[in-house]
Parts: sequence; structure tokens; C-alpha cells
Amino acid sequence: MSSFNTISPEKLARLIGMPKRPLLIDVRTDDDFASDPRLIPGSSRRSFETVAEWAHELAGHSVVVICQKGLKLSHGVAAWLRHAGSSADSLEGGTLAWAQAGLPMVPADRIPALDRQGRTIWVTRSRPKIDRIACPWLIRRFVDPDAVFLFVPTSEVQGVAARFSATPFDIEGDDAFWSHRGELCTFDVMVEEFGLSTAPLKRLATIVRGADTARPDLAPEVPGLLAASLGLSRMYADDLAQLEAGLMLYDAFYRWCRDATEETHNWPSKKPGGLT
Repeated sequence: MSSFNTISPEKLARLIGMPKRPLLIDVRTDDDFASDPRLIPGSSRRSFETVAEWAHELAGHSVVVICQKGLKLSHGVAAWLRHAGSSADSLEGGTLAWAQAGLPMVPADRIPALDRQGRTIWVTRSRPKIDRIACPWLIRRFVDPDAVFLFVPTSEVQGVAARFSATPFDIEGDDAFWSHRGELCTFDVMVEEFGLSTAPLKRLATIVRGADTARPDLAPEVPGLLAASLGLSRMYADDLAQLEAGLMLYDAFYRWCRDATEETHNWPSKKPGGLT
């Protein structure tokens, strides 16, 4: 059982990927981070040495502070954050306990460079349907909650990427890293490259791939995702508004993949023409 002002890896793992989860702040020293340069999904790095300078930025937020062992660094930073008005806990056992539990971690070298505001910037083709909504959902929920997505005409993606230091995704070209690979769609690639190959996300990736590549045979849920995705694309003329609506759609599919695949709906309880 977790002690006061701490949270267990198992409990935190249930919160990651949810739309309303705590902010995750990794305060490991550079040496500790170098010994395992991976991040708990959705976390960002900050220096424990300057916490007095940035603590006020997180006032009013729920925060989980992460260090290597869950000892002095995370407890000290969490105390500073509580002093500044946050609700802050320390991750019990730190990244060592998280890794030992076999929970997913994101390789830091797979995360694009951050802008001056500490965000990743991504660019893709306008008028998204499936992959270009699913991938931003994955990034926002498991990689960078503050990620920025730019939707531009297909012909301008590479130029915008170069001029605005953005990472292109779901585009054509043999040199495109974040794109389809063989039978895999971009969502599949991101799940694998970001170290997020958990059972629920792999199940969701199969559904996304089926909808994105016209393979309804891959999973019974494929036609439902395709229908909902095409419906959203007709409802919204603004790509960013469609993205915001799509995030909730993928939240629902992810929760089904994680928690509800065995559940059925039994109304009416007596089928028409059956025994009463």
C-alpha cells in the first residue's frame, strides 16, 4: 500500500492514457536519466534544482513527481509543489520500480525536439480521417500532452516541417519515418517506436489499421471506427475542431480495449418470441 503523498506504479499506470490524469514530472538527475534514457508515458523532464522557480507554473494542478528511486528528489520536489499550490505526490519506487513492474516506457530519443515552450510540433496533411486523428490521440495521451498539430495541404507538409521545425507524420515517401511501413499504418509504427506495445494499445492498433487500410476482416470493431471517423469528418470543417472531437472517440475505444472487451449489452433481457 502506498504511503502518504505517494502513488504506486500500478495505480499510476491506470491513470496514464486517461484524458484527466495528473501531470507527470520527471526530476531525475542527468546521470540517473543517462542510465535509463526512457520516460514514463506522458511525463516531461524538469530540474529539481530549479523547482522554486517553476513550481508556481503548476499551481492548481494534480502532479506526480518521478525520480529514480522515489526518495529524496521526488519527495522534495513534491513538497515544493504543494507549497506552491499543487496537489503533488511522489511515484513510489521511482522509475526503477516502474521498469521492474514491466510497465511501458518511452525512449527519449524517439521524442522530437521540443520548442521553446517545451512542446513537440507535428505536421501532417489536412482533412484527417483515421490515422491522422489516432496518432495525435496517442501522442497527446502517452507522449506529450502539450503537443501541437499543424494540418496543411499535402504539397506543403515537408516545407512547413522544415520552416517550423515540425515533425511530419502519415505522409508518403520512402524517407518518412513516422508513416506506413508495409501493412502497418502510422499508428502501428508509433505504438511500437514509442515503446507502447501494451495489450490494449495493440488491440486498438489492429482496429485502427483495419479502418485506415480498408481491412474490415481484421476486427469486428473496424466498421464502427470507420463509420464514426467518416461521420466526424463530415461534421467538422475545421481540422483542429475535428481533432478535439476525435480525441474523445479514441478515449472511448481505448477504454473498451482496456476494460470492456468481455462486457456485453443484454437489453432486452428476454428476446422477442422467447420464453417468458
